[in-house]
Amino acid sequence: MLDRAGLPAKDETTRRVHFRGAGFVPASSRFGGWIALALVIAIWQAAGSTKLVNPLFLPAPSAIARAIYQLAVSGALWQHVSASLLRIGIGWLLGTAAGVAVGFAIGLSRLARSVGITFISALFPIPKIALLPLLILWLGIGEEPKIATIALGVFFSTAISVYSGVDAVPRNLIRMAQSFNVPFVTIVRKVIWPGALPAVLAGFRITASVALLLVVSAEMIGAQYGIGAFVLQAGNLMQTDQLLAGVVILSVFGLAVGKVIGWLEIRLLHWR
Repeated sequence: MLDRAGLPAKDETTRRVHFRGAGFVPASSRFGGWIALALVIAIWQAAGSTKLVNPLFLPAPSAIARAIYQLAVSGALWQHVSASLLRIGIGWLLGTAAGVAVGFAIGLSRLARSVGITFISALFPIPKIALLPLLILWLGIGEEPKIATIALGVFFSTAISVYSGVDAVPRNLIRMAQSFNVPFVTIVRKVIWPGALPAVLAGFRITASVALLLVVSAEMIGAQYGIGAFVLQAGNLMQTDQLLAGVVILSVFGLAVGKVIGWLEIRLLHWR
């Protein structure tokens, strides 16, 4: 028998230890963002009401809301918004479809990788809005050059995010599926696509912002209707309340897109 005389007596009471292996689970407050936004708007309104800021340079939120209301009543708001939404929707869908196809080809094929990455690396840094005059020469004056500009900007960002997501899929999972003689199409559908999906959805967030930037730039250059044309006209006339009204509308676009993509992440990435 071992001598236990020198060992401390066992404590009869046990202390509960909290589980520490849950990992890093990012979460956000449900109302924290809205409270912070309301606080910023309140401070902004107070600065405008007390004349601490010249309303010509920075109109108060109440003046911006009044401008949006007047635009909505006159019908001009819906005319500009519908024109921009149509261009963004078509351009984003075309660029995304092509980017996903090319990105998967680069991620899965050695030949496509050697060719595709070379062209993407060479063409991606070119500002897409700089190609708008050339696209007007090719496609004529109309909606086609603006949609093509948006599609080009969305295409490159989507392709990069997709093949980066494919490269990030653990190779052990792919080798395991191959060892069980799983068909290539099934591996792509069951292993590679779910593994790359977080990067693809993150790319969608980026490309939505790219589409907004490009539609405003394209409409400033050659459009009669659209948020970009409206903002440019308001700036030329020094109507800063209407200018910021256009900026607020763009922010609402971005917020709505972020909510939609967040919903998609919850639905499609439920396994995380």
